[in-house]
Amino acid sequence: PYLFKYGYRGPVYCTLPTRNLATMLQLDFVQICEKEGVPMPYTKMDVKNAVLHTIPLSWGKVTDIAPDIKLTLHNSGHILGSSLVHLHFGKGGFNFIYTGDMKYQNTRLLEKAAVKFPRVEAILVESTYGGPQDRIPSRQDSERELRQILTSTIKRGGKILIPVLAVGRAQELIIVLEELISKAIIEQVPIFLDGLISEATAIHTANPDFLSSDLREKILHQGKNPFLSEFFTTVSGRDERNDVIMGGPCIILATSGMLIGGPSVQYLKALAEDKNNSLIFVSYQVNGTLGSRIQRGFREIQYTNPKGRTQLVRLNLNVFTLEGFSGHSSRSQISQFLRRIQPKPKLVITNHGEESKCVSLSTMIHKKLRKATKSPKNRETILLK
Repeated sequence: PYLFKYGYRGPVYCTLPTRNLATMLQLDFVQICEKEGVPMPYTKMDVKNAVLHTIPLSWGKVTDIAPDIKLTLHNSGHILGSSLVHLHFGKGGFNFIYTGDMKYQNTRLLEKAAVKFPRVEAILVESTYGGPQDRIPSRQDSERELRQILTSTIKRGGKILIPVLAVGRAQELIIVLEELISKAIIEQVPIFLDGLISEATAIHTANPDFLSSDLREKILHQGKNPFLSEFFTTVSGRDERNDVIMGGPCIILATSGMLIGGPSVQYLKALAEDKNNSLIFVSYQVNGTLGSRIQRGFREIQYTNPKGRTQLVRLNLNVFTLEGFSGHSSRSQISQFLRRIQPKPKLVITNHGEESKCVSLSTMIHKKLRKATKSPKNRETILLK
């Protein structure tokens, strides 16, 4: 939308779920800007223009996007519809892959990233968890720890707040929680969804072809759709939110995942001082966000109350981080991806991570996989051929 505001009128290529999710998030952003009275980088009309110029593509469909350039999208395993971008230049003399955010591991929600391509000369990979200390626990270990936290918190009469991104982690957790309750592994308590989670989940339900094979089988052939379970209740508005806060033990999934705004911050303020409650982080917390500060040990937060006064809240609730639910690849998963990709690229470029992680991952790939590597700085230009 930002580009369309300033005159771009060309096509936008992405999968159908990406178009729908992006439109939902962009319109929500405009609405938040209007509500808070802050300048908008684009308008609803700009969002509409972007949608009208979007050409949805299926994975594996080769598309001519310019003279001598062909585009093919492949599953990246990060969120619904997310894609690796394969670019074929000229008559096949050079082929380039941009992974974007990528997950090389099957999850309950999605299949792992694709590794088979016609040709690959160079690839650019993410390095969110590319540091030597970045070890993501197995999904099984994280689900086991989640069960333990839920059980102990519910037993002592507390509430569990899980800040989530509306897309991806929320749906992954919905699947896990539905199974835990339906199989009586944990006590049945209300599960509340607040923010854009329900809207994003509806888009998942409408696009079963982009989900994992197991989940697709359940939805299409077994009549078991965890997203439509009666265990989940959508919260709409302040009054319902207050009812949740004043009620008994429950599980709350609320946006935003990094506690930078949205209902998750409101729940945190209300639940923070009760030591019986628990806060569980399941998403990456960017430096400078409230979520990151809490992860690093900050136990007091300041906010402005409705009367305009600054108020201090002490965090007495229990704080946990479960990294196994991440939609990003760990350092070892990136290494596995590069070992198994066919055919083998000659050049690997690292980006989308803190500078030290980009450099560290690049060095490891060069030494262990014997690949030519680069970790470019911002605004640096690389000649690929």
